[in-house]
Amino acid sequence: MLASRPSLADLAGQQWDLIVVGGGITGAGVLLEAARQGRKALLLEQRDFAWGTSSRSSKMVHGGLRYIAQGDVRLTRDALRERERLLRDLPGLVERATYLFPLRKGRFPGRWPMTAVLSLYDFLAGIRDHRFLSRKELLRRVPGLDDTGLSGAMSYTDALTDDCRLVIRCLLEAARVGGRSLNYARVTDTRREDGVTRVTVRDEVAGETGELSAPVVINATGAWANRLGANRSGEGGAETPRIRPLRGSHLFVDPARLPVDDCLTVMHPRDGRPVFVFPWEGVTCVGTTDLDHGDDLDLEASASGAEVDYLLELINGQFPGAGLTRDDVLSTMAGVRPVIASGDGKDPSKERRDHAVWEHDGLVTVSGGKLTTFRLIALDALAAAGLLDARTARRARRSNAPLFRPLPQAPSQVDRFLHAVQDDDALLRWVLENEAVVHLDDLLLRRTRLGLLRRDGGEGLAERLRALTGELLGWDETRWRQEWARYQDLRARFYGVPPAERAAA
Repeated sequence: MLASRPSLADLAGQQWDLIVVGGGITGAGVLLEAARQGRKALLLEQRDFAWGTSSRSSKMVHGGLRYIAQGDVRLTRDALRERERLLRDLPGLVERATYLFPLRKGRFPGRWPMTAVLSLYDFLAGIRDHRFLSRKELLRRVPGLDDTGLSGAMSYTDALTDDCRLVIRCLLEAARVGGRSLNYARVTDTRREDGVTRVTVRDEVAGETGELSAPVVINATGAWANRLGANRSGEGGAETPRIRPLRGSHLFVDPARLPVDDCLTVMHPRDGRPVFVFPWEGVTCVGTTDLDHGDDLDLEASASGAEVDYLLELINGQFPGAGLTRDDVLSTMAGVRPVIASGDGKDPSKERRDHAVWEHDGLVTVSGGKLTTFRLIALDALAAAGLLDARTARRARRSNAPLFRPLPQAPSQVDRFLHAVQDDDALLRWVLENEAVVHLDDLLLRRTRLGLLRRDGGEGLAERLRALTGELLGWDETRWRQEWARYQDLRARFYGVPPAERAAA
């Protein structure tokens, strides 16, 4: 598993075929596919696994209806096929969910355009489960929804997951076939010498610096992609794609104040953007926004007061009787999407979600793309790195072989994302023993979501967690107090509810 933490000296003494930099879903997918192909591969992550975008997405494993509207049928087809694969391979962690798109008289799109799009959507996925709901049936399923001009809704399915647990699951599967990974290992420099790329690494836990090498390094750092290659790019090679960091923020709302059973796609009254309102891990999630993110990428992204106002405006507009305020928000979550910029400065929501792969002097960089298509992105990166020939890459893309197998001796909850089991002792023990927890926030904000989903941020579990971390991680009272203070500060600063007067970023 991921339990034992190797030293840099141990890693430096080994011959690697590939070093992957970046421990989000893209890097984890690259590590898994490389290890499955028999390559000796190592992944390095500067913070915790999934610390960045891959624990802060909208939690959706979906094809993307709007990509059809943008004319990108291939992206939608690939995403839908991968969605069906993940539903098959990870039942419980990836769960099919019903989505409802309310229709209102005189507003685009109407019933028949949506029917045509959803017919194509289902055809590409190889299923058929869309249908029209009458106005009466919709209001029965979504009580409190604004009924002004309401004519019904289109119903279809996509899927939900816990994005961080999906990353961890990829790393666990990679470890079973020889892949290695190390969190809190910051790559500070890369250089090419004699056909080998050398990376300088700082182990933030041990306080040590070392040098590792491999014939190929894949930069899968997402929004940080241009930073890693900045000292070696642009010398006679192709133009480097520009990453446009876009922030998406979400609210987790008390389900007693906003109960929903299905995923709703509703249009914001201010700008007509689609926003999702859906049940997730026992709470109601509302999101997302789509803004250029100009803050320091090394700081955790956080929702602005203006974004909270924007999402509350949507809720209270679509559910006029709800009257939600900041007091009903349990926590917030913001992530930075690494979107490949089109160069024309257009509306962030209209940027395409394709991924890009480029290479310069032994450093292969991959960025952009969707959570759902992480496996295909990984295969493209490995092909660009010369670790997969064209024939093998094509065969792997078309393969329907299972990507994941049951984890031996693991509690069944490891492959589930249901909130009801997240404070189960068996699961907490497994996570602490097998999933490379270094800090308390790793456990409460990512491996489990207890810090986001409970109004007290998990304070009611403090005594139990103190005993478990002492027993399993060897934390003494001083370490526990340090970790608890660190966690509370992070949660308040980056996952709390900002005041209304805070300016938008």
